[in-house]
Amino acid sequence: MENIASNELVQRISGLLNDVRHRIIQSVNHTMVLTYFEIGRMIVEEEQNGNERADYGKQITKMLSRKLTADFTKGFSQRNLEQMRQFYLVHSKAQTLSAQFENHLKASVIFHLSWSHYLKLMRIEDSNERKFYEIEAVKNNWSLRQLNRQYDTALLPDFH
Repeated sequence: MENIASNELVQRISGLLNDVRHRIIQSVNHTMVLTYFEIGRMIVEEEQNGNERADYGKQITKMLSRKLTADFTKGFSQRNLEQMRQFYLVHSKAQTLSAQFENHLKASVIFHLSWSHYLKLMRIEDSNERKFYEIEAVKNNWSLRQLNRQYDTALLPDFH
């Protein structure tokens, strides 16, 4: 009897720990996406204050990449910073996050997928198609692999 009770206790504790582990991963992913969105916003705002937007924008991401990589070692290549900028441009049309970023609880309903999901979604040019895959990925809890598979098999209603 003692062995059965201890097995049940181990299972309950294991379940709790697995649940917490999953929530921590979700929280880290969510915070990362919010941070990248905010970095993108800051880059865009800085660009808009410059006179030569296109050239100035390239200079900003190049300078930021150099300085942030020196401070944080990885994750801030010029390409990554340009993707953060693009992420902001794509998603700022439907929502504003700046004030909500400071209040994490309010912002928690805005982005539900990982950064890798959003990188994939940003490659979809048609905004209706992109939104469709984003909604389906959230609703069906698709992993990145599942999102790629669904997209590659053209699971898509006719938008045109």
